Amino acid sequence: MTNRRPLRVMVVDDTALYRKIVSDALAPFPGVEVVGSAHNGKAAVTKLASLKPDLLTLDIEMPEMNGIEVLNHIRQHAPHIGAIMLSTLTHEGGAMTMKALELGAFDFIPKPQTGTMAENRNKIESAIAPMIRAFQRSVRIPDSLKTAPGPSKAALAASPVIAPASRTLARPFRRSKAEIVAIGISTGGPNALAKMLPMIPGDIGVPIVIVQHMPPMFTQSLANSLASKCAISVREAKQGEPLVPNTAFIAPGGKQMKIVAGADGKNRIIKITDDPPENSCKPSVDYLFRSVANHYVGRSTGVIMTGMGSDGTQGLKLLKKNGATIIAQNEATCVVFGMPKEAAETGLADAVLALNQIADMIVKTVRMG
Repeated sequence: MTNRRPLRVMVVDDTALYRKIVSDALAPFPGVEVVGSAHNGKAAVTKLASLKPDLLTLDIEMPEMNGIEVLNHIRQHAPHIGAIMLSTLTHEGGAMTMKALELGAFDFIPKPQTGTMAENRNKIESAIAPMIRAFQRSVRIPDSLKTAPGPSKAALAASPVIAPASRTLARPFRRSKAEIVAIGISTGGPNALAKMLPMIPGDIGVPIVIVQHMPPMFTQSLANSLASKCAISVREAKQGEPLVPNTAFIAPGGKQMKIVAGADGKNRIIKITDDPPENSCKPSVDYLFRSVANHYVGRSTGVIMTGMGSDGTQGLKLLKKNGATIIAQNEATCVVFGMPKEAAETGLADAVLALNQIADMIVKTVRMG
């Protein structure tokens, strides 16, 4: 994408009401032109050649040809076209949304369940605004770059820091092993996690805690989807459950998650709270990272991955101050190089890595001698 011409958007939804709501929500954005609409996926596909959209807003559940089928089509025939999904707040809608994100959808918005037409337009406008800005800024990276082979495990073992790019910032690792891995991720996250977490061995021996920016309902679907792909256990975190090894705990959407001391003073447990958003995020990466930094001084690994905004940056600084190893995803493999940007460019990160290198480095920090 360049800024020389407007971003061309086609609105695809089987209800006329939502076609109008979404079209009206997009109208105020500078550099955005709604070039047309379609009442189902089949109609959308037939209009791609004439309307030449850069981006679709795409309802998932539609007759004749649903949003998943449209994504499959554009993935095969027009991979330069992006998609922002509109999803229903149901378990079935959540599962379909995970599938859409794995197929390459840029992001998603939950459809408002209540409210007037004007209220729903405002909700969609506020939700889609940062996604549109991020999409306008995003650079389409060829798949060949995103899946470039990483170094061998032997090479990883022989070198304390991988240098996949000239601006990788290398620092010596501390000697103690990590006893927990904390991951913060947002836009592009479900697809990135679906590629990275299955590379974690089932006997890694430590817990993994994850904040993926998502609303309620969808984090459970994300956990279910990842659990089917991974050697480790993956589940949505629950209040009061102990941190156990070989398990990834995903913060529930619409809540905050932190680590606290258990009643015995030895073990650590998960605390789910209704504390306010931080950086407009709930769950927030900073909120989780602070607690990990305080309870695992010198014994943690912090990982910051694809996502818009800067949530996680302050938490990473505290983790670093308290002796953690910091890993950041590199720009070439991020859908949006927002959250990892400061860590990658200021020396906060010990390693700046391609997506397919992150799991091996996590394992290295856990098993180092």
